[in-house]
Amino acid sequence: MDIKIKRGSVSSEKSDAAVFTLFEGERPDGALAEIDDMQGGVISRTIASGEFTGKRDETALFHLVSKAGPARVILAGLGKRDKFTPDNLMRAAGAAAGLARKSGFREISADASLPEISSRDFASIFSQGALMALYDFNKFKSAEKNKKEIKTLTFFTEDKAEEAALKKGAAEGRIIADSVNFAKDMINAPANEMTPSVMASRAKAAAKDVGLKLKVLDEDDCHKLGMGAFLGVAKGSKQPPKFIVLEYSGGKKSESPFVIIGKGITFDSGGISIKPSEGMEKMKYDMAGAGAVIAAIRCAAALKLPVNLVAIAPCTENMPGGAALKPGDMVRAMNGKTIEIISTDAEGRLVLADALCYAARYRPRAVIDIATLTGACVIALGDFAIGLMGNDKELTGEIIKAGESANERAWELPMWDEYLDAMKGDVTDLRNVGGRKAATVTAGKFLQEFVDYPWAHLDIAGTAWEEKGRPYCPKGATAIGVRLIVEFLRGNGNGGGI
Repeated sequence: MDIKIKRGSVSSEKSDAAVFTLFEGERPDGALAEIDDMQGGVISRTIASGEFTGKRDETALFHLVSKAGPARVILAGLGKRDKFTPDNLMRAAGAAAGLARKSGFREISADASLPEISSRDFASIFSQGALMALYDFNKFKSAEKNKKEIKTLTFFTEDKAEEAALKKGAAEGRIIADSVNFAKDMINAPANEMTPSVMASRAKAAAKDVGLKLKVLDEDDCHKLGMGAFLGVAKGSKQPPKFIVLEYSGGKKSESPFVIIGKGITFDSGGISIKPSEGMEKMKYDMAGAGAVIAAIRCAAALKLPVNLVAIAPCTENMPGGAALKPGDMVRAMNGKTIEIISTDAEGRLVLADALCYAARYRPRAVIDIATLTGACVIALGDFAIGLMGNDKELTGEIIKAGESANERAWELPMWDEYLDAMKGDVTDLRNVGGRKAATVTAGKFLQEFVDYPWAHLDIAGTAWEEKGRPYCPKGATAIGVRLIVEFLRGNGNGGGI
């Protein structure tokens, strides 16, 4: 979908539909009031009758009778004015775009005037909402190859001074949405189409697109580095593991980088501790963390954020092959710590352990890892909150703030020393499972044993997959973490960007 900026009134320009946002309980004003007057007050009467109230996510479609201007109007509710958030606008944009596509429209326009937000932010948020709502993973559906899609979204403004702001906002929104959708393409793909090697090729494509430095460590490289935990997980699969490293240098050479690490289990059978067959097909998304960090560094580079950033994605399958790890086996991580395998289905923390050790070579400003790590996090926080743990209150506070801004919210869990007791091994330094009690937190305490820098862990097990679909998040992969990380980096970038 192309995004354009035009000067003029949306009420006088032709399009299949003009989108207007409206607060709950309020009447049309501005360009919408002009259209309403020309149509004999049909929009006002619909609102007065209660057929459209302006509640969040609500939409309504009006067919217009005049030959000039848009052929139709789409109203999208923002909810109550005193409870407005940028996410309400993104939801409204997503709901409107979804209705427009369902109706077969090819060209839509939008009134970009909303006093609660700047023109730049309006264009960025609306573009993100529309582009993410229109995402459709139909690569393997032959019947949908020629499905009609919206070709153009045009923002209108009557203020010449606002044109540049709208252009910048729209460009920013497209970069962020495209990066989110880039991650979704990886996460939604069947596991036989998104192996560790294919993940490496996607990282290569991202590096080429935005000028990143790429390094892919193979099994021999990892063996030389002593990555026994990562390679232990990989032993059961015929697919070769790939340890992917991307680097972006947007800040001063003297500045230490942020490092983001994503769990990249491209399929998780559970290994010898095999999972139940019901729902196992979804374990293709166990690499959602890796997809998120590859997309996030791609986005940061495209936005030209003034930070230095490293993305690490340790990618492998977890399979029950003849050489696979067994319960009771021992592996040695890159920092020398030994780990007893209690369950081979607790593999994510093993691949992250070596990745966290590897991150230390960058002398990082801070490290954030993101992973579909524990089913216990789903029980504790459900589908709408990321489990957050860390060893630095300033860092976790910044992540919470970024998550609120991006509406990828995180809830901090305790990291008291007592929780580590469950992870201490009988014959090794550590064990990879500590029992059912506080399983999300004990997993976090396990990871903390491999860091000596400011660090935060994001457990996205409950938030990485959408079962029903929301206004700007269709059913399937959510690519959660991409926008949160970008928002965090923007807050630490000292200005700059596109």
